[in-house]
Amino acid sequence: MRILAIDPAIRNTGYAVIEGDHRSHRSLDFGVITIPARHAQSRALAAVRGGLSNLIKKWEPDEVAVEGIIYVQSHRTAISMGAARAAALIAAADHGLTIFEYAPKKIKQAVVGKGAADKQQVAFMVRALLGLDETPPPDAADALAIALAHLFASDPLKQAALPRNEV
Repeated sequence: MRILAIDPAIRNTGYAVIEGDHRSHRSLDFGVITIPARHAQSRALAAVRGGLSNLIKKWEPDEVAVEGIIYVQSHRTAISMGAARAAALIAAADHGLTIFEYAPKKIKQAVVGKGAADKQQVAFMVRALLGLDETPPPDAADALAIALAHLFASDPLKQAALPRNEV
């Protein structure tokens, strides 16, 4: 199975493409779609959608996994994050892909072993689990963690702890 995982944000959307299953997997691609701050939000959202659409065409994933909604204290941040998430979901839906979402704490629990792990711990574990030569940038590491959590959720022994929520 080939998974495109997305950590959506207006300015820095992390992405990862992983192939395999819960027992054996490898990273095919990962990175960050970076949108300059000078671009208006509408232009940034179009760029996120376009960048993800290009990745979908290139890698032809079977499914998409995204991080679920997180709690933020600022309404402005929440709206911005929701808009970026919508751009990602629309890009995947445009290609007829099935989309799954995972709560941030469940992703960290699946990859690091504790739901309160910080970004450095997530990046370290992603590097170790995938045998990467270098530690990925934080947003890409988050996307890799989402992809791994999605693959781990297909393990019948872990399904209760990491439910697969289709969007």
